Formats: sequence, structure tokens, C-alpha cells
Amino acid sequence: MSRKIAPARAGQDRTSLYDEITGKTIAELEAGRVPWVQPWGTAAAKAPLAMPRNAATGRPYSGINVLILWGAVIEHSFPGQSWLTFRQALALGGNVRKGERGTTVVYADRFVPEDEKRRARETGEDAQAIPFLKRFTVFNAAQCENLPEDITIVAPPPPPGLIEPKVEALIRATGIDFRIGGNQAFYVPALDYVQVPPPQAYFEPINWHRSALHEMGHATGHSSRLGRDITGSFGTKKYAFEELVAEMSAAFCCASLSIVPTVRHADYIGSWLEVLREDNRAIVRAASQASKAADWLLGFLPADEAGLQAEPSIGRRAA
Repeated sequence: MSRKIAPARAGQDRTSLYDEITGKTIAELEAGRVPWVQPWGTAAAKAPLAMPRNAATGRPYSGINVLILWGAVIEHSFPGQSWLTFRQALALGGNVRKGERGTTVVYADRFVPEDEKRRARETGEDAQAIPFLKRFTVFNAAQCENLPEDITIVAPPPPPGLIEPKVEALIRATGIDFRIGGNQAFYVPALDYVQVPPPQAYFEPINWHRSALHEMGHATGHSSRLGRDITGSFGTKKYAFEELVAEMSAAFCCASLSIVPTVRHADYIGSWLEVLREDNRAIVRAASQASKAADWLLGFLPADEAGLQAEPSIGRRAA
């Protein structure tokens, strides 16, 4: 006989999960580590830079699950970014090795209770959806045995020469007004343009790509694109939240493009901590919005890279 979780209990479970995720993130930030950039600077990590994917479906994980799985790769020195459930391992002819402990990831969604639907019909107002999180457990492919060979092989990173042209082509394809010049990186919402210093202004030019993708992440919030609230002024919680979104979006893009920056945008740690301590759902919401921003940008990545070198360069404008 199945047992239903009482509404109050379900609410407590959701709160506990939000608190658990937020508490871990706060602990990392308080220690001076930024969870979404940690995989690039830890010698213990053997896995290539990439977004975590489900080994059975090929589907990439998104939102807060990216941070959770990256953290597990670092903690356990897994050699790859492929994950699957206990049942998926069995379905592929393999199994989870005895004694292995899985990693808890979450499924986030929203639902509208029947009472709320009824209230909305009676009042003519919009029904309010309630967010929820559901836990499930996954295992890294390295924790399994007897899996098909193509699942366990770790693909080598692409040649470095392919990375910069891909980013340049992506920026150009988005149609966002992108300017190179001056000595500061920023996005101007009112005029809808991004400006980034030239690559040679960076001690390590590879970090130019992270800055560019960070500012492009802000630009995805414009009303003509994803329509996020980017009206917060410097020093406000709204501003800090948007910085959180842009930071993670840039990290997700870098991982997807196998770009390994060394810079750490940790200037906002204090303001991020303030936001997270006040709202235990902020990190989950920010990670979700960051995934949407990264997906929007990466959707412009050209499928055919053959002609990239022949394309004209991004327009460089002095500021």
C-alpha cells in the first residue's frame, strides 16, 4: 500500500533540501571558494572540463545540478563527467559497483494545487504555481562496472585552436551589439550593448573569453531576449543576484566550450552571501536562470566550424 506524504511534511522536505543546497554553497563562499569555478583550479580533479551529462540519455544536466555534480567530481576525483541512475546502469548491461555512494541531484518544477485553480477561476486572477524540488540519486560512470565501452571512454578536449573562433562566431551570431575597447567590461541595459577590453589587456588572454561571456550573460536578460529583471543598481540585492546569474552562465558556457580560464570573479562574494542567507531558494533560482542564459547563447554556436577562420572579426570600437 503506497503512503502519501502529507502536505506539511512535503513542505518541510522541500525547505530542508533548499537549506541543504544553500548551506553548502554558503560554506564554500565563506571559505573563499566559488563553487562554479572550482573545477578549473583544483589539481585533484582528473575530469576534463565539460558540462555533466546523463550517460544513458546524453542529456546535459542544468541549473543547480551542474554545481552539485561538479562538486562531486572535485571531491572524489572522478575521471569523467558522465552520470546515470542505478536502473540506467542495469539497463545498459552494467551495474553500480558494490559499496559505492551516489550523489543526490534534484528535479525542480512548479505545480498549481487544485484549490489555487479553483480560486483563480472564481476571482479571475492568474493561478499561482508552487515550486518544488524532488531528490534522486545518480552515480558517476567511474563508480560502475560492465558498462559499454563508449560510455566509459573519456573524450579528449578539442584542440585549443578551435575555441577562440567558436566564441567569436557565437558572439557575432547572437546579434548583440558587442564592442571591444576601453579598460572595463560591462553591459549597458538602457542601450543594450556589451563592452569588453581587448584580449591583450588581460594578463592571460584566455580570461578575455570568460569576461566576454559574463557580459553576454547579462545581455541575455534584456526584454527582447529572456526578459530577466536587470534593473538593480550597484550594491543592491537585485544587482548581486544578477551578478550570480551572469557568473554561473559564463562558467557553464566556458565548460561547454572547453575554455579553461584562470580568473576568479570573486569580487561579489560578500553580496552573494547576503542574498543566499536571506533567501534559501536564491542559489537554485540563479542556477536555473544561468542555465537558460547559457542555453540561449550556446544556441547560436555554428554547427559547421569549417569556415570560421575566414569570417570577419568582431567589430572593435574604441571607448
